[in-house]
Amino acid sequence: MDIIKTKDPRFTLRFATPDDAGMVVAFMKKLGTYQKMADKIIATEEGIRKLLTDKRGEAVFGMYDGDMVGFVYFCQTSSAFIGQSGIYIDGFLVDDTMRFKGLGKIMMAFMSRLALDRGCQRLEWGCLDWNEPTIKFYRGLGAYSVDEMTIYRFAPDQLKANAEQF
Repeated sequence: MDIIKTKDPRFTLRFATPDDAGMVVAFMKKLGTYQKMADKIIATEEGIRKLLTDKRGEAVFGMYDGDMVGFVYFCQTSSAFIGQSGIYIDGFLVDDTMRFKGLGKIMMAFMSRLALDRGCQRLEWGCLDWNEPTIKFYRGLGAYSVDEMTIYRFAPDQLKANAEQF
């Protein structure tokens, strides 16, 4: 595992491997608890392992003095509307006890650098409307919200029912 040094000598990053699937699930459960939707986190270690193995998703862990204190889960995207590729962050968390140390900013700077290194023109993520501290953090980094769109999705049952119409 390659360790990525950051501007904070006590804080390093490393990419997750499929063997880290359990840790990704653990961080997603922490994120779900923070977002007041722990019951919505139904990912399993096996499911995350498959995503990481198939390279359909990736994760980066943040370690402070060797302790894992943060993570980002993401995947590559593209848009035919604007003819650009990007990275979508699906999960991002820095442990409560480690917030306000600049670690989140370092992780977002790394993700921005990764997007550029991969030839992407954008970095995107979602944030719950009620989460004012996080919204303030993102806006402080220069991010803006895309308010003219609502995301729709088929859950597994609706996906199957819709596919059966083909």
